[in-house]
Amino acid sequence: MSRSGYTLPVFACAAAVAALHWLRDRQPITLASIDLIEPAQIAEIPIEQVAGLSENTALAITRSDPGDNLDLTKNTPIWALVEWREAGETVIIKGGEGIGRQLNADDKPAIYAYAQRLLRENLQRMLSPGQKITVTIILPEGRSLAVRTSNSAFGVVEGLSLLGTTGISQPLSTPDQLAVFRAELQNKASRFESLVFCIGENGLDLARKLGINPEQLVKTANWLGPMLVEADVLGVKEILLFGYHGKLMKLAGGIFHTHHYLADGRREILAAHCAIAGLKSPDIQAVFNSATAEVALTYLKSLDASTGSDWVNQVYTAIAETIDVRSQEYIQSHRESTTGVTVCGSILFDRDRKIIVKSKTAGLLMGKLC
Repeated sequence: MSRSGYTLPVFACAAAVAALHWLRDRQPITLASIDLIEPAQIAEIPIEQVAGLSENTALAITRSDPGDNLDLTKNTPIWALVEWREAGETVIIKGGEGIGRQLNADDKPAIYAYAQRLLRENLQRMLSPGQKITVTIILPEGRSLAVRTSNSAFGVVEGLSLLGTTGISQPLSTPDQLAVFRAELQNKASRFESLVFCIGENGLDLARKLGINPEQLVKTANWLGPMLVEADVLGVKEILLFGYHGKLMKLAGGIFHTHHYLADGRREILAAHCAIAGLKSPDIQAVFNSATAEVALTYLKSLDASTGSDWVNQVYTAIAETIDVRSQEYIQSHRESTTGVTVCGSILFDRDRKIIVKSKTAGLLMGKLC
């Protein structure tokens, strides 16, 4: 069995709790008890160091442990600086060095809803009426680690995100994690005929903001193929595939396990659809030679802006329709009956979490889901 660990927000919270404990009691602690909220359980997080920097300021350090998850933050240090304040909100949360900035949200620190809630609820319980603090989360290695992530594809620069909807970190690419996803799918398939498959946290977050019922959202990570087949077996009638274009477009090439270690094909898929749409050879070559799918999309957007063309819409509409067709073909190839195949629609969004395209089927499904 793979070993589960905790997500980065939990360790940030633990460091903050340890620093506040020193300010309040003038005693260091070696273990911080954190209420994870999601799920409803307590985590005991080791604290490496606590130091009082002044009468009003303390710093605590812990270290990330995501379990057996292939996470680049494994063993990275997390610092929390906590300061007493006289006025303002009870708990103010700031992002220090190594916490990314959100370009599409006025440079706000990339500390998302679950992390904010986790910090506030655990810290407020430790404060007496009238006490106020500022908490600054610091990831000393965050800036260097960020260059090895896809954060910039989602508009987060100069550091990592405190992202997630739960305190438990699961190994997303192991069979054990597939079993967890299947269990969630089985539960939701028993209650809904229409479900939304999201590869990661960005899709889950955007889907909620669009008004989709969170109970109909299913996280798949890279296991899209097995999850599609499972949904069909369970009698799910409609699935909306909702994902970042650089990941979801792999399905248009028949790649149904989307981890980049197994297969990529994004530039080939994009270039092929550009050629079918009728782009000129130099433009197809520019797309093919783009470093990322986001760079290729930017190139097509600039081409449309300079020539008045409609290549983004044409190319991505074709990709979305191909995803729908190939998804249903994939399901069909794993079943005996030829009738009643689960209907699939797809929505692709860009790094700014703006929708690029909805397939025709996805448009119909959104009308039912929102």
